[in-house]
Amino acid sequence: MRIPESKIEEIRNSISIVDVISEYVQLRKRGKNYIGLCPFHSEKTPSFTVTEEKQIFHCFGCHAGGNVYKFLMDYKKISFVEAVQEIAEQQGIEINYDDEGFNEKQSEQEILYDINTEVGRYFSNNLLHDAEGEIARTYFQKRNLKVQTMRSFGLGYAHNGYENLVNFLKEKNIDLEKALQLGLIGRNNDGRVYDKLAGRIIFPIFSPNGRVVAFAGRKLREDDSGGKYINSPESIIYIKGRILYGLSHAKDDIRKIDKAIIVEGYMDLISLYQAGVKNVVAVSGTALTDDQAQLLSRYTKNVVLLFDADAAGIKASMRSIEILLKRDFDVKISTLPKGEDPDSYVTKFGKESFDEIIKRAENFLEYQTEYYETQGMFDDPTKMAEAIRDLVKPIALVSDELKRNLLIRNIGRKFNLREKLIEAELDKALDFQKKQNRLQSQRIFKKEEAQQESLIPTEKKTIPPHFYNTERELIRLLFENNEEIIGLITYNVHEEDILVDIHRNVFEKVYFEYENRGSLNPADLISLYDDEVQSYLRELTIEKYNLSSNWQDLNPSITQEMITKKYAIDLLVKYKQMHIDLQIAANVGAQENADSEERLLELMKEKHELERQRKSVREELEKQ
Repeated sequence: MRIPESKIEEIRNSISIVDVISEYVQLRKRGKNYIGLCPFHSEKTPSFTVTEEKQIFHCFGCHAGGNVYKFLMDYKKISFVEAVQEIAEQQGIEINYDDEGFNEKQSEQEILYDINTEVGRYFSNNLLHDAEGEIARTYFQKRNLKVQTMRSFGLGYAHNGYENLVNFLKEKNIDLEKALQLGLIGRNNDGRVYDKLAGRIIFPIFSPNGRVVAFAGRKLREDDSGGKYINSPESIIYIKGRILYGLSHAKDDIRKIDKAIIVEGYMDLISLYQAGVKNVVAVSGTALTDDQAQLLSRYTKNVVLLFDADAAGIKASMRSIEILLKRDFDVKISTLPKGEDPDSYVTKFGKESFDEIIKRAENFLEYQTEYYETQGMFDDPTKMAEAIRDLVKPIALVSDELKRNLLIRNIGRKFNLREKLIEAELDKALDFQKKQNRLQSQRIFKKEEAQQESLIPTEKKTIPPHFYNTERELIRLLFENNEEIIGLITYNVHEEDILVDIHRNVFEKVYFEYENRGSLNPADLISLYDDEVQSYLRELTIEKYNLSSNWQDLNPSITQEMITKKYAIDLLVKYKQMHIDLQIAANVGAQENADSEERLLELMKEKHELERQRKSVREELEKQ
């Protein structure tokens, strides 16, 4: 099914991008635009800009940007169709689907989602209803899982053969190349395809909205020579570091309780959920990432880490603490008795006992202090100094100054040290953090320069700056949502006269759309281009500075539209005169090389006419 383009546009125009983004980002008005801290990268100074007039957003730091659909897709990690459906539901707009297949924006993601959904049903049916699935049912029953829990998490089983899934895909007319892309099947050197997850129990991995994005297959048989887990490769619908296992099931409880428990494994989460502990997510065998922390921050800012007590689990906890503090989480850590994990503990002792473990969770400073004590780091002055410095470092990541000071006071009391000594170490850590932030900003800036340079690789070096800048400003005005200005520029500028390739490319599309549609929406226009050009245009068209409202109060008779039109005419005068000057320069050169008086006279007349045209440019433009 396909959503008609007219309906996509209607839904987008039914809502303000500022209203949508304000639900997720704290925005404040600055001039005509709204600014806030970017939700797509860590920053202290707002560089995230939303423009109501153009219905687009852009971050001047990381260059994320687009229309309201793009924001929801990037922020919620959902597909284009899901973004359209979400706004339609919010606005009470009914979507009538076409039966003509998918449009380009919808097709690839939706096809992959549909394949995973179909295959997920196949695996689940194998587990619950197939005779061969008995081995998997027995495994889960030994882990005390109920059938309803298996259904709730879509657990499954892949038959122990090389072509069972392949044959199922063929029966369903599913594109095998797409299944290869999703890692459901593999291909031998001789070109034959085979089941990659054969003989394994299956854990579907869901997006926050509950769509199957990937699978993890755990081996059951000792004769299986593969690793303990085989995971889906990353694809356009699955990036491992951006998914938290179980979030689709847990998000409502996390919001309600205002706390998330982070565990390591699939079975840890599933067993806890079955026991009634439902505000749980899992990192699925990978270290917590900044993207996962950002995703979780939509639901709560309070986290309890519950990783294994082995060396790997402790290391993961330490790393996760820093990532979460950078995202302004309140971080606590719980530990289980030796030899226990969340799955085994809740199965043996039940929910109430587990809840007590969570209630006794320590703040990150207490946890780190106890760990250093067990490592004997406080038995030696040199090691103790090193440990205290390590304790101070994560405190520098806490943005709340009052909270920082209280944590510093705790360290001072714990080790009987003057607070000024700890504050001095904190200042060093803060300076280091600021330096890291500056380096990150410089890296982003250099990347931005490289991106811009790649868009205009040679022109800026060979084209005079006044030509380049004038063209750039004229292109910017095409996105001012002012039909009079668009008409004025497209009438007076000729595509073949534009010197910079990217400007010519943009002008060509704007001219075509204007001639064929008559009216233009800046967000629609920008979406016509590839990602790099979109970034260039957003940065070009979102103003960093605005006309002061005080100035407008003092000059009520002069509107923004009047100022913009005068500016457009001034630019066109400059643009046309520059091109005439090029012709005059060429004419003078030709006169010096004229091979006859007749030819010289002809060139002199041409020069006189060019000079007349140059003088009359403004007058001609102001008549239009």
